[in-house]
Amino acid sequence: MANEAEDKVTLKGWIALFILIIMFSGVFENAEGPLKALDLSNLIGEFGTIGEGGNFRGTGGSGARDGFLFTLTLIPTTCLAVGLIDLVEHLGGLKAAAILFNPILRPLLGIPGIAGLAFVSSFTSSDIAAFMTKQLVEDGHMTDDERTVFVAYQYAGSAVVLNTIGTQAALLPIVLLPGGPLIVILWICKILGANLVRLIIKSSNKKAGEAA
Repeated sequence: MANEAEDKVTLKGWIALFILIIMFSGVFENAEGPLKALDLSNLIGEFGTIGEGGNFRGTGGSGARDGFLFTLTLIPTTCLAVGLIDLVEHLGGLKAAAILFNPILRPLLGIPGIAGLAFVSSFTSSDIAAFMTKQLVEDGHMTDDERTVFVAYQYAGSAVVLNTIGTQAALLPIVLLPGGPLIVILWICKILGANLVRLIIKSSNKKAGEAA
């Protein structure tokens, strides 16, 4: 009975999960007023400018020094995301994610539903998704094979929504398709690629079992 009570997902767990999904999805990135607070990138904010518009990284850097400063720019994002995830986990949100996403992610990618938050965050941030995947494996929620499939999904066209709209915005005017259908096509290709890796792993495991 005690285990059943611990495994039960409460209303606050579902609410916490819903809010975190919205924050990671980027839906309210361009919202006005208080709704801006429901977007992770808005909460992360921007570095202030120094001199003629540069931040602490400056311009024209190269090599290990510039790489080190770039790494420092990732710390606020990671720290905030980790704090939010820990809070949601404390409220029971990850258990709710397992229930919600398991019927979707099991047949789609062969991974557990508890990876649902990482799946959602991977649309806009490869860094946060990578960290969450690492945590899931370390906590015993994903096997090494499941991680391999999930990583194959994440890093083919990583952060597909953010990169398509942001870094590739200059190419959108000359692309034959609008941004929405283009993102869908890229997402389908990501799914196909991950399932190809899934088949390769399954075939390798089968051969290893037969050899044993």
